[in-house]
Amino acid sequence: MTSAPPPLAVIVPTLNAQAELVETLAGLPPWAEVIVVDGGSTDATVELATGAGATVLRTTAGRGVQLAAGATAAQASWMLFLHADTRLDAKAWAGLTAHLADETNIGTAAAFGFRLETDAWQARLLEFGVRLRVALLALPYGDQGLVIHRGLYNQVGGFSPLPLMEDVDLVRRLGRRRLRILTGRAVTSADRWRRRGWVRQSLLNLRCLALYLTGTPPAKIARIYGR
Repeated sequence: MTSAPPPLAVIVPTLNAQAELVETLAGLPPWAEVIVVDGGSTDATVELATGAGATVLRTTAGRGVQLAAGATAAQASWMLFLHADTRLDAKAWAGLTAHLADETNIGTAAAFGFRLETDAWQARLLEFGVRLRVALLALPYGDQGLVIHRGLYNQVGGFSPLPLMEDVDLVRRLGRRRLRILTGRAVTSADRWRRRGWVRQSLLNLRCLALYLTGTPPAKIARIYGR
């Protein structure tokens, strides 16, 4: 008889995310605690999350604030931070379940491979760039998901209340030695790239990372990004 996986809380920050949220929540396992942390949506996000059976929290806008609030509210010992437009594929869920089942992983956080939900050739090029960034800099972004045990999360100080770059901030505190990339992929909507343009969005992401790594305040980076 297969034992049940350890308790897992899936924490999803939202802001006007009705277009993607339903599919994301539908892809979560029934054994997970689901917490949606809304930053002030004016669309049907909150109603959809409530209808899907998620616990809904309301905070000010800003992923850092939202994710920290979700972590505080979660009851489970393991947490998966997942963007509202991102879903894990079957291999990713298998890798996650295996990661949770191994008690030696309590001191190790994990993310997944990155894939955009489109057949566009530009997406494959961008995914290659993400693999390089992760391999060279050990910097997976939030759209690759993040699995972490509460003990390690508290040890490194959790999410800072930043308007942007909250994912990079936490991953840098974790460091390469305490970070793994699991099998499978986090599949993210390509709407941002289609809307802003493949080159423009990619260059904007690179510019924001460069600004952050050279000490620019996250609030200024958020204004440049358009948050």
